[in-house]
Amino acid sequence: MKKTKRGRPPKDLAGDAQARILDAAQQLFLEKGFRSASIDDISELAPASKPTIYAHFPGKEALFAAVVARSIDGLTDFEGFSPEGRTIEDKLMSLGTAIIDRVIEESLGMVRATIAESQRFPELSRNVHDAARDRSLAAVSQWLDNATQKLARSPRGPFSAKRSRATAQIFLDLILLPMLFRSLIGEPPKDLKKELPGFVRERVGFFLAACESDW
Repeated sequence: MKKTKRGRPPKDLAGDAQARILDAAQQLFLEKGFRSASIDDISELAPASKPTIYAHFPGKEALFAAVVARSIDGLTDFEGFSPEGRTIEDKLMSLGTAIIDRVIEESLGMVRATIAESQRFPELSRNVHDAARDRSLAAVSQWLDNATQKLARSPRGPFSAKRSRATAQIFLDLILLPMLFRSLIGEPPKDLKKELPGFVRERVGFFLAACESDW
């Protein structure tokens, strides 16, 4: 087997060097943990020379922060997302299911890694929490505003705009937190997926009933 040549990547790969470094770092942080994953390991897996890595990231701590930030960006990016269904209940169920799926399928590993390193990187952990919360709230509250304006003729009527962010927080707390906690303590994703339709339907019903006074 021909050994991979180390050093500066070819010109046609130079543009995606940062992405390759982040991909390799994420894989190794999840497999080995922050302490055990080395820059040498990341350099070999990327592949990218150590000078190339340090040209993009000052050190392993900065690389870990960048990996976590990229994961959060993907988790909270709902641009172009269009919930399915005709009624507001159906659309909220579609939105809630999509949020839980992203956490369980795409970002749970990085959430665990961030929690595991919270003592080493307390500021990073707080920033990750704040960024995820703020981006998620902005996306959900915007979607709620748009959806209820389109459904203004429905018997339920629109949400109050002045409370859209608080309403979005309630929705996220009801939908996401229970499933996230159960995932973090090790419940198998396949078991959670089986419960998901009934769970989301129940929580959406409770959410809409709680918001009756805001209509």
